[in-house]
Amino acid sequence: MDSKKFKLAVDNLVKEKGINEDLIYDAMELALTSAYKKNYHSLSNVRVDINRDSGEIKIFSYKTVVFSKDYEKEDGKLETEVVTDEEGNEAVVEKEFIFDDRIHITLEDALKQVPGIKIGDTIEKEVTPKDFGRVAASTAKQVVIQKIREAERQLISDEFSDKQDEMVTGIASMEDVKNYYIDLGRTQGILPKSEIIPGETIKMGSSIKVYITKVENNSKGSLILLSRKQFGFVKRLFELEIPEVNEGIILIYSVAREAGVRTKIAVYSENSNVDPVGSCIGEKGSRINRIIDELNGEKIDVIPYENDPARFIENALSPAKNLHVFITDEKEKKALVVVDKENLSLAIGKKGLNVRLASRLTHYKIDVQTIEEARNNGISIVE
Repeated sequence: MDSKKFKLAVDNLVKEKGINEDLIYDAMELALTSAYKKNYHSLSNVRVDINRDSGEIKIFSYKTVVFSKDYEKEDGKLETEVVTDEEGNEAVVEKEFIFDDRIHITLEDALKQVPGIKIGDTIEKEVTPKDFGRVAASTAKQVVIQKIREAERQLISDEFSDKQDEMVTGIASMEDVKNYYIDLGRTQGILPKSEIIPGETIKMGSSIKVYITKVENNSKGSLILLSRKQFGFVKRLFELEIPEVNEGIILIYSVAREAGVRTKIAVYSENSNVDPVGSCIGEKGSRINRIIDELNGEKIDVIPYENDPARFIENALSPAKNLHVFITDEKEKKALVVVDKENLSLAIGKKGLNVRLASRLTHYKIDVQTIEEARNNGISIVE
C-alpha cells in the first residue's frame, strides 16, 4: 500500500469526520497485527509500527530475553497462572516454562547482540513481507469504514442526546407492518404506527412533525423513538404556533390528551394585561386552527388555569356549566362536582372522556354527581 496515499486518507478522515488521528493509527496497528498473524501464520510476538509522519508501515518480530532455557525469570522463579477447577474455585499455580527459540532468546545470546540488555527486554527484527501492501490496503479500508461509522454514530448521539421530549420535522421515508421510518437528516427515527394520531394517513415523502420520546445509544447506533400521540407533542405545537408561549409570556400549566379525540390544555400568564386563552385561540380561531389541522382535526379545549383548585376544576370540565365544586380531600386531591341533569352528560362526556381529561389536567380525582344524588348523600345545594 502506498504510504503517501494512506497518510493522505487518514488526514482527510481526520479533517472531514473529526476523528482523532491517534484512534485511527492505534486501530490500524491492532488490525494489521491481527491481519499479519492470520495471513502469515505468525505467533503472537509481532507488532506493527506506522510512522505517523510518512504513513510507512513496518512489521517487527520480537523475542523476549529470558535468563536461560530453563527459567524465564532472573531470580529463578517460574511464571504463575490462575486456574479454575470444575467447581469454580480459583488457585494460583506455577506455570511450566517451555523455551521456544521462535519467541525467546537467552540472556547470554542476547548480550552478544545488544550489550547491556536485561531480562524481560525484547530484541526486534523487521519482517515486513513484500506483498504486505495488499493485506494492509484491505485492512485499512475496513478500519476506515469502521471509524467513519463510529464517528457518524457519535455525531448523531451528540446531535440528538439532548432532544428527548422535543419536536422535530422529518420526511416519511419508509414503512413496514409496525413502523414508519422518518428521515431526520443524519439518521432515521422510528415512528411506531401505534404512536400516530388515530385516523391520520402518512404519505411517503411527506414532511411530518414528530415528538422524540426516547434517544438510546448502543453499539449498533442511535435508536430514536418518535410519537405524534403523546401529550408533549401538543405542548410543543403550542410553543411553535403561539409566539407568546414560546417567549414565556403565556405559560402552560398542564396538558391532558386523548389522541385523535380531544385535548385539554391549561394556560395562564403572569402579565395581567395578557389574555392567555384568547391569545392561544387567535383572531377567529386562526392560531388554534393551525394546531387542530396538524392534529388531524382533534378538538382542543384551552382552559384558564386558576390557583383555586375548585375554580380550576370548574374550568376544566368545560363545556359543562352551572357546576358546584367541593374539594373533599385536599391532601389526597379528591373533589366532588355537583351538576344539574342538563349538564351531567356534558360534564362526564362520551364514555367518561371529559371528566377523565379534566382529572388528568387538574391532578384531582373528580366524582360527578347530580343535585339529587348529592342531596341524598347529605349535601345541600342551593340552585
